[in-house]
Amino acid sequence: MKTVDDLNFKDKKALVRVDFNVPLDDDFNITDDNRIQGALPTIKKILKDGGSVILMSHLGRPKEGPTDKYSLKHIVKHLSEVLGVEVQFADDCIGEQAKEKAAALKPGEVLLLENLRFHKEEEKGDKDFAKKLAELGDVYVNDAFGTAHRAHASTAIIAEYFPGNKFVGYLMSNEINNAEKVMNKPERPFTAIMGGAKVSDKLELIEALLDKVDNLIIGGGMAYTFIKARGGEIGKSIVELDKLDLANELVKKADEKGVNLVLPTDAQIADRFANDAKVYDGPIDEIPADLQGLDIGKESSEHFFDVIMASNTLLWNGPMGVFEMETFEKGTRAVANAVVAATERGAFSLIGGGDSAAAISKFGMTEHVSYVSTGGGALLEYMEGKTLPGVKAIMD
Repeated sequence: MKTVDDLNFKDKKALVRVDFNVPLDDDFNITDDNRIQGALPTIKKILKDGGSVILMSHLGRPKEGPTDKYSLKHIVKHLSEVLGVEVQFADDCIGEQAKEKAAALKPGEVLLLENLRFHKEEEKGDKDFAKKLAELGDVYVNDAFGTAHRAHASTAIIAEYFPGNKFVGYLMSNEINNAEKVMNKPERPFTAIMGGAKVSDKLELIEALLDKVDNLIIGGGMAYTFIKARGGEIGKSIVELDKLDLANELVKKADEKGVNLVLPTDAQIADRFANDAKVYDGPIDEIPADLQGLDIGKESSEHFFDVIMASNTLLWNGPMGVFEMETFEKGTRAVANAVVAATERGAFSLIGGGDSAAAISKFGMTEHVSYVSTGGGALLEYMEGKTLPGVKAIMD
């Protein structure tokens, strides 16, 4: 795998696939720029060498072509500020204007192309579309780990047009190296903390982890499927009734492999799904029929804390409750505090993108863990042992 350190970009036009799929508020202000920050080292390296940079990305999921809501023009000002360079913008990612602006780029200049997904050919992996993009640059750099699991034109197909001139950026190489460290070279004890709504979303990862970890902590909405499967009363809590047998199978597999599977013993029980709900801590397997669990309780938080603190490698993917609401953020915050404390003690902690990354950011703890992944789905698939098209394309 060739990285951007393997080339001096002097006088080269680098076509760089980044993941600038950042959240915007109603006034188009960026509410979390972690993905932009993650791409800066690669961009700055190319500029420092004396090269120019053509950035391409997607934003959101536009259904019907160009849509103002999903235009990358909204991030130009912020990108210019954090880069310290006035970023130029092309109002399409292919076509005459894009070609002219790319051709006119001088060393040290940056051009941002309009949203790739304004063209349906991007997600279809269209070769002709990839070729048009490829014509804009001399070398190709993929630094968009968050989309590496998609066989899209700008991630998997375009690399074919740059034989010998394709590289991974710093963010992409960091993501791969950190995932490898956790899955293949963990310092033990190795603990994985799995949360989120559904067992089905994390099934393949849980099965892969059972061959790797010493402890597997299950929290969040998926925990109620395990509790229900063993006969617990969970009231109106979220549950996957078609996955009860599967949950019991996973418990059995963990036991057979000597993995300590840790489930919550109590929950924060609410009368409704609202920030101002009436709540109390109670046994997670004795939730009244008209109530629901929306976070882990204090007892579970303390138990999870002890397991995490005794670990030397930590993987966290998924919140413990509805952390977006202040009333139900305590469990997720407790896990975050434990992960930070273990990291400060010397453990290696990988936060697995998505909601876990959002939680760590919300609590102001991003700088206090070892690594926060920018790729939710991509990281999951990589850790499941799947080949990511965006990574394979660079390797071939």
